[in-house]
Amino acid sequence: MSIHGDKAYNNFMKGYNCAQSVALAFADEMNLTPEQALTMSAGFGGGVGRLREVCGAFSGIVLVLGALYGSPDPSQKTALYTEVQALAARYGEENGRGSIVCRELLGLAKAEGSPVASPRTPEYYKKRPCPELVRLAANILDEYIAAHPLPEKK
Repeated sequence: MSIHGDKAYNNFMKGYNCAQSVALAFADEMNLTPEQALTMSAGFGGGVGRLREVCGAFSGIVLVLGALYGSPDPSQKTALYTEVQALAARYGEENGRGSIVCRELLGLAKAEGSPVASPRTPEYYKKRPCPELVRLAANILDEYIAAHPLPEKK
């Protein structure tokens, strides 16, 4: 367990979407205000706009990874994409479903077809794997950051 994992979990339980929960947990490391982290990650929830595609928790990993290790230099894309793919494989392996796709993680045959977010009720939290998925995403990021010292900012 990690501090960021607990933060991400608690963020989700406060009503933030999966991507927001992870991004907010790492706002300080990204040199962002909480409001900036929440705003820039808002559309990634529900598997990107509730399309149930790429899991919001994994999108949070990618957002944080890009903020901390990304480069504006186009020649650096391959290096970052390599890390994203490795983290995708790890996230899929550790979440037990072998996937980074929201609907697969939720056990849905297809997306609901609605952009309307589900009300956050006790029943909602009981049936969703999301709180543990955001914790997992943040834990993976913590381990990645520990193994890959942050580059010095200029």
